[in-house]
Amino acid sequence: MPRGPRSTPHGEHRPVLLQEVLEVLSPQEGEIAVDCTTGWAGHSVELLQRIGPRGHLLGLDFDAENLPRARERLLQVGESFSLHHSNFAALPSILAEQKIDQVDMILADLGMSSMQVDDAERGFSYVREGPLDMRMDRSRGRSAAQLLATIGEEELRQALEELGDEPEAARFAAAIVAARQRAPIERTTQLARLLLEVSQPGQADPRWRLHPRPGKWQTHPAARTFQVLRILVNRELNNLEQLLRVAPSCLRPRGRLAIISFHSGEDRRVKQALRQGEQRGEYGRIAAEPLRAGYEERQSNPRARSAKLRWAIRSDSP
Repeated sequence: MPRGPRSTPHGEHRPVLLQEVLEVLSPQEGEIAVDCTTGWAGHSVELLQRIGPRGHLLGLDFDAENLPRARERLLQVGESFSLHHSNFAALPSILAEQKIDQVDMILADLGMSSMQVDDAERGFSYVREGPLDMRMDRSRGRSAAQLLATIGEEELRQALEELGDEPEAARFAAAIVAARQRAPIERTTQLARLLLEVSQPGQADPRWRLHPRPGKWQTHPAARTFQVLRILVNRELNNLEQLLRVAPSCLRPRGRLAIISFHSGEDRRVKQALRQGEQRGEYGRIAAEPLRAGYEERQSNPRARSAKLRWAIRSDSP
């Protein structure tokens, strides 16, 4: 797909790869769009503006706390939308409830939102002091602290390696298991300091030097571990695999699918599923290579640095 000019940031929380998403999905007046990860409606607002009052937007979010703000922003654009507190793995059920057979486009912006990271009480950030929670839906499931209290060392090592590509997986897993025997690991900075000490002895500040000089970013030693714990707590890869299975049947002929991923484990699964879908004849075209954010967006929005957008177009036959 061609790349256009960089988009103007939309509000305080800028949607990642907005211009690329709009080019890939090409929303038209009267179409039906699904935003599987609505957040605060950064992408959804732009989609709703383009499909207009004759179209319809379905917004899904596993985090119910996002929906009131999303509704407020969408109502400034129009009323042809519905919001659903649901994981995107349940997309077929949501469509059935709305009496919609198939849609024109599906968007999924995987991972956590900047709003969740900014809220210390959610426990997603290794630089903000808060409870080690990480649940997208705080009404259900185990927190990251509860997971760390029971997971075996070998299981944790394997998860860090396979889901996070963490080079210090063995040392981190051993350190976590040893530390929890002395005291429960229940706070974000408690875990961040532990991992920082293991990787760089004598470095006590969990904030580290994420941005040591203009134009330069470093990955915090705890970043991959926090990411893996979030994935495990929210069963994100299982849900992604389910979405990839059902997406072709949810799209109309020539319907468009766009998925933004943020780490290699997600991207590998998306890439493989789209290729298999093309081989089966479900997709007529798929992305040869992922689209990436340009220099300006990477500098203004750190979340965009690791973002990869893959797309697919449903085949002509239903």
